[in-house]
Amino acid sequence: MDLERLTRTSGEWLKGSGAESDIVMSSRVRLARNLAKYPFPTRADEETRCEIEHLLREQFDGRPAGLRLNYCEIHGLESLDRQLLVERQLISREHSQDQAGRAVAFNDEECVSLMVNEEDHLRMQVIHSGLSLEECWRQMDALDDALESGVTYAFNEQFGYLTACPTNAGTGIRVSVMLHLPALVMTKEISKVFQALQKIGLAVRGLYGEGSQAMGDFYQISNQVTLGKSEVELIKTIQDVVPNIISYERRVRQALIKENRQSLHDQVARAYGILRTAQTISSEETMHLLSSVRLGINLGLIDDLEIPAINSLFIHTQPAHLQKLQRQRLESTERNVVRAAYIRSFLANGGRPDTM
Repeated sequence: MDLERLTRTSGEWLKGSGAESDIVMSSRVRLARNLAKYPFPTRADEETRCEIEHLLREQFDGRPAGLRLNYCEIHGLESLDRQLLVERQLISREHSQDQAGRAVAFNDEECVSLMVNEEDHLRMQVIHSGLSLEECWRQMDALDDALESGVTYAFNEQFGYLTACPTNAGTGIRVSVMLHLPALVMTKEISKVFQALQKIGLAVRGLYGEGSQAMGDFYQISNQVTLGKSEVELIKTIQDVVPNIISYERRVRQALIKENRQSLHDQVARAYGILRTAQTISSEETMHLLSSVRLGINLGLIDDLEIPAINSLFIHTQPAHLQKLQRQRLESTERNVVRAAYIRSFLANGGRPDTM
C-alpha cells in the first residue's frame, strides 16, 4: 500500500472530539489472540509464521465486522516506513523489527489496527478520540467475534485465551486511556497520581506505550491484570479511575489560572512564540512546547488555533514523518531544521499543513 499518504492525513483519534477531549487524547482497547495448534511467533519458524500470516490475511480480506482494511507487509519495508507506522500508533516498536510473516491491517480512519505475528499471532487495537472506552469495546467485540468465526483461537477453560506472555492470558485485553496532564506535571502533583495508580494495580506509560518515556505531558493509564476478571470489569476499572484524574487536572488548571494567570499566560505565549519563529528545534523540545500551547488553547489563552491542529503536530513532527515529507533520510541536526520549518509553515498557514 501507499504509505506516503499517511504523511498528509491524521488518524481519527487525533481529531480532538469525544468526551473530556481537552484532557483525554484517546481511548484504546487491545486484544491478544493466538491461533490454536500453532506455536507462538517467538517459537515459530519462518514457514509457520508465513502460514499464519496467510490465514489471517484471508480473514481480513473478508471485511470482518464490515471493515475495509488496508494491508501492509512489515517484512521487507524500509526502516523509515516501519518507523512511520510506529509513530502513527498503527504498530508497536517491537512489531517494527523486520521479520518474515509480520504484517498489519488497518482502516482508513486508523482507529482499527491488526498486527500479525507480533508477540502473539494477532494483536488487535481499536482507538478513538476522547474518553470512549465503551465505543472502543463495542467495535472490538464485534471484530473479535467476526474473526473467531473464521479461525480457531487458542483457548483453555481454566486460563482463558492463551498468550505468549502469561500476563496477557485470560481475557487478553489491555484497556488504556491517554491523558494530557500538564498542570499536574507543572505542580509536581503527578507523583501522587502515580502512587495512587500503583496501589490499585494500574500501569502508567508514555505516549508510545510500554517502555516509552512520557513526552509532552502525555500518560497512558492501563490495566495490568487480564486474568480472573471479565473484559467489562477491566474496562469499568479504568472508567472509574480516569474521571478522578481528569477532575484533579482540571482543579489544578483552574488554580493556576486563578493564582498565577500572568505567569501561565507568559509560559504559553513564549512556547507559541518559539514554535512560530524557531529555526531549529528538537523533537523533545517540540513536544514540551506543544504541550504548553495545547494547554493554552484549552484555557482560552490562545484563540487562533484549534486542538486537532496541535494534536496532529505531535505526530507529524516525529522523525520518520519529517523524512518521508522530505523524501530523504536526514541526520538529527537536519531534522531539527526541517521540523522548525514545517512548524513555522503550519502555524503561519492557520494550523494547516503546507507543502514543504
